[in-house]
Amino acid sequence: MSVSESASVPAPRSPSSADLNARHSAAALALALPSDTVLYLLLPMFAPQFGVSVAEAGVLLAANRLVRIAGYSWVARFYARRGDRPTDTLAVAASAICALGYATLSGFWLLLPVRLLWGLSFAALNLSTQAMATADARGASRRSGRSRAIIAIGPMLALPLGAVLAEVWGPRAIFFVLAVVAVAGLAVTRRLPSAPHPVPPTRRRVTLPGSLDIWSFLEGFTLDGLFVIGLAYLGKDLLPGGAVIAAALLMALRYFSEIVLSPTGGHMAERLGAERLLVGLSMMTALALVGFGAGWLWTCAAAIVVLRALQLPLVPPIVAQRTPGPRRVHALATRAVWRDIGAGTGPMVAGLLLPVASPFWLYTVSAACLALSALACVRR
Repeated sequence: MSVSESASVPAPRSPSSADLNARHSAAALALALPSDTVLYLLLPMFAPQFGVSVAEAGVLLAANRLVRIAGYSWVARFYARRGDRPTDTLAVAASAICALGYATLSGFWLLLPVRLLWGLSFAALNLSTQAMATADARGASRRSGRSRAIIAIGPMLALPLGAVLAEVWGPRAIFFVLAVVAVAGLAVTRRLPSAPHPVPPTRRRVTLPGSLDIWSFLEGFTLDGLFVIGLAYLGKDLLPGGAVIAAALLMALRYFSEIVLSPTGGHMAERLGAERLLVGLSMMTALALVGFGAGWLWTCAAAIVVLRALQLPLVPPIVAQRTPGPRRVHALATRAVWRDIGAGTGPMVAGLLLPVASPFWLYTVSAACLALSALACVRR
């Protein structure tokens, strides 16, 4: 090849600092998250081995969301002052401690502080991944989708492994392994920037939720609450009872869909616009929810899993577009709080209404609310 020909070949494009930071923060969460997702699998099935009742197991699994609702504002302030590297390092170290706690502690009152610690750790790691993905408005949707895919790798691999080890060695051994995995995340957090995030002073005042807050609440309420509980409740007769490996594979399938489809959702948002795509996907999700309640259980469940994976990258870019500059971190934390409130109340409502109410009307009403909230996001 001649000199002129070689000069005409474009050099490979290297990742920007925003791309690298987004990948590193996502990798830190991917290494810290498996202990929590495996606990969701094993704690309800092996509650006596952890020294708790099934009811206490449910409270423990909800505790991390409840503490985030109360503690996200504190976490956001700490994150803004300290920056990503110190915050994520502390959070990853805390997640390793939590994994050791799941492996060694027994009883509700010993496990509860561990769950609360994990809730704050996840809040910090989750906020960092969203802030890093949206640090540069150019390509924010693409980075957000890629971050979701990276994060999902950890739980997808850990769930089947945890199920197999639980069958062979009991439900505790896997958490020693996952503690080591979390410690490996410390090598990733060293590559993150340590600069603080400037946050303008804000006066404490009560504000009404905005359209995106309401959508985040309803998305958590329907997809992380009503849908998940409804799938277990309505499909319990069709699933093999007591099969921990089957349950693990079903849970891993959700994360696999995020790996495959969340980057696609991010690229679609770059082309079509995140708000427009959010409305379209929400409308399709609403239709799938109606079909789910009408009895087309598995077909509509598969559609909902796909649509959820496509929607996951959309909110951070919308928040960054609407709230540019220093207020972005606080706005991202606010959206996460509303989603957690919805995801925390959804299972309780499902548990109360599914045994006594018509599934068709329950999911139709929730679908209509989700669709209307999506339309309101465009109107703001």
